[in-house]
Amino acid sequence: MSGLIGRKIGMTSLFDENGKNIPCTVIEAGPCIVTQVRTEEVDGYSALQLGFDDKKAKSSNQALDGHFKKAGTTAKKKVIEFQGFEETYKLGDSISVDHFEEGEFVDVSGVSKGKGFQGVVKRHGFAGVGQATHGQHNRLRAPGSIGAASYPARVFKGMRMGGRMGGDKVKVQNLKVLKVVAEKNLLVVKGAIPGHKNAFVTIQK
Repeated sequence: MSGLIGRKIGMTSLFDENGKNIPCTVIEAGPCIVTQVRTEEVDGYSALQLGFDDKKAKSSNQALDGHFKKAGTTAKKKVIEFQGFEETYKLGDSISVDHFEEGEFVDVSGVSKGKGFQGVVKRHGFAGVGQATHGQHNRLRAPGSIGAASYPARVFKGMRMGGRMGGDKVKVQNLKVLKVVAEKNLLVVKGAIPGHKNAFVTIQK
């Protein structure tokens, strides 16, 4: 699937022609530089490696500088490969937000917000005891029993318990493109996408 690398700007809302308020997310999509061209003859598959967002010179190294110098550009913070481009691009070409059109549907991938160690109520939606009687005193958000007796004498894998929450790669599919602002490299999609503000995301057709 062809696509671009972008940065999540934040959320806002738009009104449609019927006056309905639609929540949407603003993404800075591109411009992305073609930093490497994969071919069937050399690599065994066809793909384009795209780079996005300039990196400070002191944060790079000679290997990266040499790699990006072939494309005639500076070191980039984010580099991702995409397949399925219908157009033919060569090393150093720039791909802008014009790659997308208003009204089409895209998939957006990113890393969800990390929430640290959370209990079962927040992590899995357990209801808790809810101020019930039967001697409940300080167990309102506890998970309760987690296993059987002497058989099987263990806790089954996959048991929903407290633990690290968030920080996972998440893909949200079929988000409608509401607006393309080419002069500012902005893409407005319907609904929410994973990640915090300024987080890198990938947008795929």
